Amino acid sequence: MTTLHYLPPVKPSAIAMGTFFTHTASLGILAPLFGDTYHRAQASNSKEEFLKSKEAAGAAAAWGSSLAGSAVQTYGVAALINATGTLSYKGAAYLGSLIFFASSAPGVVSQLFLEKRPLDTVAVGAVSRVFETVGLSLFLTWWGTRVNPFD
Repeated sequence: MTTLHYLPPVKPSAIAMGTFFTHTASLGILAPLFGDTYHRAQASNSKEEFLKSKEAAGAAAAWGSSLAGSAVQTYGVAALINATGTLSYKGAAYLGSLIFFASSAPGVVSQLFLEKRPLDTVAVGAVSRVFETVGLSLFLTWWGTRVNPFD
């Protein structure tokens, strides 16, 4: 039996809890989509009609991809916590900040200066991403990510 030795082990409960944490933060961004979909469902004549609609398919796809993305992101952050030996909340905050700066900061700068989007719109997205990176790192450090070597 061969195993992938280059993927760091992460406690399964950390992946599950981190996925819930990150997915909840992501839903803050997707809430307008789900809100519109919910109102369309109420306006449709029947549940069957709504379930066959393009809105339902789009909402299900967005929810599913958000859930899968949350799980992958959680594993990545937890693996980095394990690989770097991060044990303190201060270290977790630094690690989460580095993840934010590497993944989201270029988009924030682009939205502000190139696309000239409204500051409040950019700020909401940035705060959500800080929650998904720094917050997730802190949460996973609190929960614990290391697999017990004695199991």
